[in-house]
Amino acid sequence: MSRGKSGRAQAAPGGGAGAARSGDSYLPEHGNGGYRVTHYDLELTYRPNTGRLSGRARISAVAEPGAAGEPLSGFSLDLGAFRVDGVLVDGARAARYTHRADKLRIRPARPLPAGAPFTVEVRYVGVPRPVKTRHWGDLGWEQLEDGALVAGQPIGAPSWFPCNDHPADKASYRIEVTAPSPYAVVAAGTLDSRTVSASTTTWVYEHPAPMSTYLATVQIGLYDLVELTDAAVSPVPQRAAVPPRLRDRFDHDFARQPRMMAAFEDLFGPYPFDEYAVVVTDDELEVPVEAQTLAIFGANHVDGHRGCERLVAHELAHQWFGNSLSVADWRHIWLNEGFAKYAEWLWSEVSGGVPAAVIAARTRAKLADQPQDLLVADPGMPRMFDDRVYQRGALTLHALRTVLGDDTFFAVLREWTATYRHATVTTEEFTALARRRAAQPLDALFTAWLHAPRLPELPENTGPRYADGTLQRSEE
Repeated sequence: MSRGKSGRAQAAPGGGAGAARSGDSYLPEHGNGGYRVTHYDLELTYRPNTGRLSGRARISAVAEPGAAGEPLSGFSLDLGAFRVDGVLVDGARAARYTHRADKLRIRPARPLPAGAPFTVEVRYVGVPRPVKTRHWGDLGWEQLEDGALVAGQPIGAPSWFPCNDHPADKASYRIEVTAPSPYAVVAAGTLDSRTVSASTTTWVYEHPAPMSTYLATVQIGLYDLVELTDAAVSPVPQRAAVPPRLRDRFDHDFARQPRMMAAFEDLFGPYPFDEYAVVVTDDELEVPVEAQTLAIFGANHVDGHRGCERLVAHELAHQWFGNSLSVADWRHIWLNEGFAKYAEWLWSEVSGGVPAAVIAARTRAKLADQPQDLLVADPGMPRMFDDRVYQRGALTLHALRTVLGDDTFFAVLREWTATYRHATVTTEEFTALARRRAAQPLDALFTAWLHAPRLPELPENTGPRYADGTLQRSEE
């Protein structure tokens, strides 16, 4: 029995025992069937000097019926190499649990009726180890020179808490972290309280909006906490955590972020969360990382010359595309990365830089010299994060914009973000929405750009244009 929109985790056939697989087409071993999570309540204590993490996770969920409607007799969670000190189901000791190969399999003392809410409490302790992958390196919890970060995409969440690790199983969160008082803690959500004791501080973050597990995060470091909100430009609260030595460069490089937020709200619709935060680590990172309500950058992404501003735009755009609208299955990854890449081009255009049309033409010319063996709408698991998914995804959107014209194209984007706010999405749902808005057939466009390996030609602009090549938009 499928759960919610297409691509969600599948309940196990027969027996009422939840499957230790999600049914995802690319990463079926991550995520689990038989239930859906509604809330995670995490209480963590972290000791930077040893790297030791002690945790208590209280998970609220709803049992799903088996194939014949039978109750749920067992289920599993994804959890890395911790020592599990106890498991309770609805406050009672589990009849049995095992923890092997990053799966915590639990059999409650009594089967859980289909449709019934239940709670699972897991106590665990250890030094978090990143999830090692063949294609993307180490993912999840990472010890820094002085602190820690979490970069969870796509399967790093089990490195620090037990979960149903699939993007379609979205839940609300409460994240409580206790760390030595000199350290600042930033987590997904809004800071609810900060309590100082003799030598430690406990930080509590609340996030009521649904969130995929890979987008949950905790950042711990010796940071200055910075206010970025500019109410005259955008009312969205914006904050940052920055190493003191990088403060001057950061102030320059991120000065235009409030203006960027306002531009994206105009283009994409209202910002989908309560606030937005940025963390800059004192370590270098290969690439920035998106999480829900915040983004993480390395010291190498702050140069004092706005040399990485396109990445600032990319990570901010993920709050709409990837975070509020989350993929129902990992094969739809272009809906995250193609849209965020195109947001880079849009920011360049609206901020007085190179128009998106010019960037698109340059990008297509570069891609023409690369192998043409990738399907944007189904790139395959090893190539989920291939740069061509990003670039061709953005080109798909520019081609659609050119054919529809600006008014219709941006109306499509705003309807897309409004219709599926805090939900899961598929390629088929996006193309269906665009077709409803279009005055002409779009089948050939979507087939060529999303479902065929050969790189198409960009359509010619036929709508009214400004002298610099940007398409005109009427004020709504």
